[in-house]
Amino acid sequence: MQHTDLLFYHGSISRQRCEEIMAAKGKNGSYLIRESETIHGALCLCVYKKKIVYTYRILQTHTGYYTLQTSTGVQQRFFKTLEELVHHYQMRNQGLVTHLRRAVKRKPIDQENTVPDEEPDYENVSSSDYVDVLPE
Repeated sequence: MQHTDLLFYHGSISRQRCEEIMAAKGKNGSYLIRESETIHGALCLCVYKKKIVYTYRILQTHTGYYTLQTSTGVQQRFFKTLEELVHHYQMRNQGLVTHLRRAVKRKPIDQENTVPDEEPDYENVSSSDYVDVLPE
């Protein structure tokens, strides 16, 4: 499964936009994952608690495992997938400011950035999406 398949993965939104989205939800334990603005290839786990968004960096090892930078003294853990990482941090007392409770879901890709009455972009459609229309 790719990042883009996960509804709590918001891609390359800015930290400011992330904070706006999470403030609108306003629920302790809300979380989302976005791309890091400062480290290319890193992700950020953003967690909301008491009107503050806490950001934890997610790094991927050369073998493809994910790990979360947590507080000093907290054992570093490795996960095969982002889903496993999220599931682990849904448990209490794992080194985060609060455990993960509510995924902040992004809009499905087909609803994002669409303009009504926009002409379809046929250049970026795979050939399997075309329907051959033959003359009668």
